[in-house]
Amino acid sequence: MSFPEAVHWLLGGEAGVEWNQTSKNAPAPKKDFALPEVNSDMRRVFAYLIKQRFIDRDVLSHFAHEKLIYEDKEYHNAVFVGLDEKGIARHAHKRGTYTQGEPYKGNVEGSDPRYSFHWIGKSSKLYVFEAPVDMLSFITLHRSDWKEHSYVTLDGVSEHALLQQVRQNPHLQEVILCLDHDEAGIEANGRLKDILAEGGYTNTAVMQSTYKDWNEDLKAKHGMEPIPSEEHPKLILLPQVCAVLPGLCAALGTHRDIRTFLTDCFHALEPLVNSGKVAPENADAVRECLECMAAGSLFLAKELCRQMERPVTTEQLVRKLQTNYRPHEDRGWLRTRTEDIRRDLADIERLTHIPGIRRVEDQLRLGSSYLRLALDCVKARVFLELEPQVMLSKQEQTENFTMTM
Repeated sequence: MSFPEAVHWLLGGEAGVEWNQTSKNAPAPKKDFALPEVNSDMRRVFAYLIKQRFIDRDVLSHFAHEKLIYEDKEYHNAVFVGLDEKGIARHAHKRGTYTQGEPYKGNVEGSDPRYSFHWIGKSSKLYVFEAPVDMLSFITLHRSDWKEHSYVTLDGVSEHALLQQVRQNPHLQEVILCLDHDEAGIEANGRLKDILAEGGYTNTAVMQSTYKDWNEDLKAKHGMEPIPSEEHPKLILLPQVCAVLPGLCAALGTHRDIRTFLTDCFHALEPLVNSGKVAPENADAVRECLECMAAGSLFLAKELCRQMERPVTTEQLVRKLQTNYRPHEDRGWLRTRTEDIRRDLADIERLTHIPGIRRVEDQLRLGSSYLRLALDCVKARVFLELEPQVMLSKQEQTENFTMTM
């Protein structure tokens, strides 16, 4: 067909009916949850979890007896069952038992994420894990009275199963987060602690494996080479970035107007990062602006504490800064961080020009704004080091490309 003929045909001829493909792309209806068919024995599952993952036989036998772990008939996967409050299966996680290559893992379709694989004991402690093998490995390593405590897996780092268990079991008052010892697990620890605190659960702790996860610790105990743990790169860099602040803060003691100094630093910073990127020749100047602004805001916070007769040292403020830093909240690109700094300066300007005598509440809010500005400057400084710090603007990239043509 010619193009006009094709358009005429697709529109349904003279009737002008639109061609609608929506019905063809409609998602398939969600299947109801059903457990995979049970195999007649558990030989492959027992062999895999005991010989390959070193799970204690008695621990595994307990969960098998409770029908919380079994072997499926079709693929011989290990199936980890999650029950609801009435003892009805609502969730199942499958783990392949073949040792060649990366084993299969995934949830049975229709699983309710609130009811993942778990065990509820009588004590007040709830241990939280990313996956069933992590949970079984931890129990194997800490077998003393393990049935008295409670354990839940998240099938990743989602909070649904954790919140379901603490709401469903009021006696669980102490939550111990035992997630993987890597960047994702460290961020999830902070995020889950915040979610729990919002729900009124403040008695939380973090327990980290020596190696990447609890099964790697178990492997190491049996003489196998474990996968090492990974510290969060931002938390590694944070003390290094903060180390320069006390010296800069002391050097600012002779400056007449620190608030004006902060504004001047930001005005110098803005054009250097106005595209959201930092050109190579600007990187050092951006670092200097951010460090001076962080130090200046700490200096003002220290002076405010002195005026309120609550003296603190610069070192104490820097430690508070590091304590308040949460990598799971440190998101966005350089432009986002610049806007955060602009907002902080606006808050400081507003709070310093409140008419009349400044109340204690106003002084505390001002002090918080100073610390928030320092923290946002530190975040931008960390970003500059960890992200590709030498980022050419689109115009420069185009010019370089044109020169090579």
